[in-house]
Amino acid sequence: MWKLKIAEGGNDPYIFSTNNFVGRQIWEFDPEAGTPEELSEVEAMRDNFYKNRFNVKPSSDLFWRMQFLKEKNFKQTIPQVKIKDGEEITLETATAALRRAVHYYSALQAKDGHWPSESAGALYFLPPLVICLYVTGHLNTVLSVEHRKEILRHIYCHQNKDGGWGLHVEGHSIMFGTALSYICMRILGVGPEGGQENAASRARKWILDHGGVTGIPSWGKTYLAVYKRLSHP
Repeated sequence: MWKLKIAEGGNDPYIFSTNNFVGRQIWEFDPEAGTPEELSEVEAMRDNFYKNRFNVKPSSDLFWRMQFLKEKNFKQTIPQVKIKDGEEITLETATAALRRAVHYYSALQAKDGHWPSESAGALYFLPPLVICLYVTGHLNTVLSVEHRKEILRHIYCHQNKDGGWGLHVEGHSIMFGTALSYICMRILGVGPEGGQENAASRARKWILDHGGVTGIPSWGKTYLAVYKRLSHP
């Protein structure tokens, strides 16, 4: 089970901080973590997100919110306030709603004082990282099996209906996002006809139907050159 570590650097010589790691968020996989109920809840959230991926694109921070609320034994003790259409909003109802919200968000505050949040909107962060690790020979050293699973899960969850990927999770399919995501899948071991719901073949069809990978913009040409699929950017 994945756990979010806050303001911790460990003994890794490659992780450096000038402020004692304040605000640093690191996900670590612990194969022994999680009760059967928690693991079942995680899988249910994953399944629900995938089924609704075209309607709700961000993750809504579901995993770390679940983790924080369980660690702090959070219980919402302030009753919910409901206001009907046309009903007057009184000081009492507004105060109750505010107190309920503050009670909840206080439980989501990390131990170093900040509120965590994902930064996963852009779809051009992970593929270049994977490409660079691959060409430098450090792919297997840096990315564990569990890291690879989550990278592929992220790619599958944000593939558009037409088989491509956008610049970001809300974007329409473009050559830049699609080509890099396709290469990333292949590097991580997905076959030409593999991937969840034929992700690879659908992506390749999108690329070919839109003129081929030579139509990728300059940033993409740079990474294709690094990957030795173009002679120059």
